[in-house]
Amino acid sequence: MVFVNSFQKWGLVGFEKWAGLKNYITLLQDPFFYQALINTFWYSLLSITLSIVISLITALAMANSRVSGFLKFLVFMPVVISLIPASVVWKWIYNPSAGFLNYLLSLFGLEGLKWLQEYRGIFFGHGPSLALFSVVVMSVWKSFGYNTIILYAGLKSIDRSVYEAAEIDGAKPLTVFKDITLPLLSPYLFYVYLTSFISSFQVFAPVWIMTGPPPGSPLGTTNVIVYYLYQKGIEDFNIGYASAVAIALLAVVGLLTALQKIFIEKRVHYEV
Repeated sequence: MVFVNSFQKWGLVGFEKWAGLKNYITLLQDPFFYQALINTFWYSLLSITLSIVISLITALAMANSRVSGFLKFLVFMPVVISLIPASVVWKWIYNPSAGFLNYLLSLFGLEGLKWLQEYRGIFFGHGPSLALFSVVVMSVWKSFGYNTIILYAGLKSIDRSVYEAAEIDGAKPLTVFKDITLPLLSPYLFYVYLTSFISSFQVFAPVWIMTGPPPGSPLGTTNVIVYYLYQKGIEDFNIGYASAVAIALLAVVGLLTALQKIFIEKRVHYEV
């Protein structure tokens, strides 16, 4: 109510209704909006980091060995599977009583987990919930094949004479990776990062299908900003408030994009 009181103090009573401004005031006081936004940040951070790291390791392994076309197909296969059936299959994999993942744990004498029902954080009870992390794992599995192929193509495009010159100079493998491979691969890494970033802020179907009921459970720890927008606009039919959420999302993504332009893209090494 602090915002409403400020309007009254300034003699702008009624102004909060102009252009739907009341929806934005409500938004700023909505704890569920902030929870969904924080969940989205965690989802974005974890999915981007894991996807790029796993994709880079896989691409390096493929580029430095003779890989058959069939193995490349296996890596890329999750990308061509529709997201909805993939989410359904992973929901079964995470099933606490009949799921494949808990069955594997039981083979090693480990107790199964309630993957999609656990609200406690994965960092010693803090941070994103195990349920949200489980959705992240599914999303990484779905996307890493595409990222791997992009990075694999980037590695193959690097002139081998650069590596030969480094070998003649006695450069160590870690130095070659840090000073040659990463800079020359940076345009591909930036592309993979950018597409992963966009996808992470659009996540909807895995949350809708894999979590709940209701979706976003447990205790809202898997509710992300796009699903929250869907809840307000479609389920509650509060179009005005949903529009405010959409504008807020646009502002957040715009700000993050500007920061990426300033701090990340300038580090990309484009060959002339």
